[in-house]
Amino acid sequence: MIQPIPGFNLLILNVLNFNAMERRRFLKSTVIASSAMFFGLPVMDAFASSGIKIKKIRYYSAPGYNKPLFNQARGIVEIETDRGIVGIGEGGSKDMIEQCAQMMIGEDPFRIEHIWQNLYRGMFYPPGREKLHAVGALEMALWDIKGKALKVPVYELLGGATRDYVECYATGFRPSKAKTEEERATDCLKAGFRSYRIGPTGGNGDQPFDFFENAAKTIEFCKRLDHAVGGQGNWAIDLHTRFDTPEAIKICDELEKLSPYFVEDAIRSENSGAYRNFRQLTKVPLAVGEQFGDRWDINEMIEQQLINYSRVTLPNTGGIVEFKKIASLCETHYVGMIPHFTGPLSTAALVHVLGSSSPARVMMELAGGEPEKPAYFNEDYLIFSNGKLYLNPEPGLGVKFNPKKADLVLEVTERTKFPHPILKSPDGAIHNW
Repeated sequence: MIQPIPGFNLLILNVLNFNAMERRRFLKSTVIASSAMFFGLPVMDAFASSGIKIKKIRYYSAPGYNKPLFNQARGIVEIETDRGIVGIGEGGSKDMIEQCAQMMIGEDPFRIEHIWQNLYRGMFYPPGREKLHAVGALEMALWDIKGKALKVPVYELLGGATRDYVECYATGFRPSKAKTEEERATDCLKAGFRSYRIGPTGGNGDQPFDFFENAAKTIEFCKRLDHAVGGQGNWAIDLHTRFDTPEAIKICDELEKLSPYFVEDAIRSENSGAYRNFRQLTKVPLAVGEQFGDRWDINEMIEQQLINYSRVTLPNTGGIVEFKKIASLCETHYVGMIPHFTGPLSTAALVHVLGSSSPARVMMELAGGEPEKPAYFNEDYLIFSNGKLYLNPEPGLGVKFNPKKADLVLEVTERTKFPHPILKSPDGAIHNW
């Protein structure tokens, strides 16, 4: 008796949702691929191309968000295909989006890793973190296209759900009417959040920052908060790299006696080697990475177990695939993931990625303790309840974008006239030129 091929029925259901011409092409390739798998033969070119091409890429500014921060940009990217499917992403600056978009026109949007490699390596110079932010926005939109085309949520394409929901922590808690930080933290936990994050004292306005004074004040602040919420990882602190090593060690020494979930950015992290010494001097859980980009920014910290939590996020890593690769590094080395908040669409994308990844400890940040509600997204773009974010079962990222409520900045319809040479190996993989 012939056994059914896993996934065949689901694929056929998706095929039936395409128009007649697409259906014939997909059925043909499905029969070829299924027969090849059944008889142990190579699939050849059955799925080498989706037959879909990228036609236009548009970039919109996010109304009401005017911070000139390249790595927390909230511009919205739309990638339109010749089949009318439109995917959306978030991030990047005008110039970076424009250059990358010109390299994508005419490409097959299903070949996400191939496009990523071309954007990453195709202009000779490795991308800096600002370009990675743009690449991440565009790559996010490709996943949205693929999910919509196949009529499945992105987390299903990434391996399926691995958890029922993603725990959240809050930095500040706007729903609370309390007047003290300790009371706000208590209200936050009552609302279902896993943890409440604070910052160190000082560092506001033009007042000079006294290291000794604020190290002592920060320690006392943490003691009060730990007592108020009962320890047990119910709070965390971001030191914002404000302190030099002596004061950071002094603070961490005292926090070892308490129960913070993590201590973030205890010292500057441009030189990851500095954490080799720092890790030996403290046992508190350390979190690093919100300012980082791809896996080469953080791999040594993870592999040498210099940190307990990775803070890398979307779109800063350069996209969903890159984030998944970092997640695998984290799982291998028993490092948790608590990505930094960047923008509302990126938050929605992070739920798909963390909800289909395997590191035992993951947690997401909600600044202010509640989801943002941009007018240009559908109101239910995030499924949030009792301090937790749930997987969105709608196709793609599950976010609907209304371009009429945003400002068009540029539209790209033609491929670059100045392509930089690239090399391909005999099997077609991209190599450095």
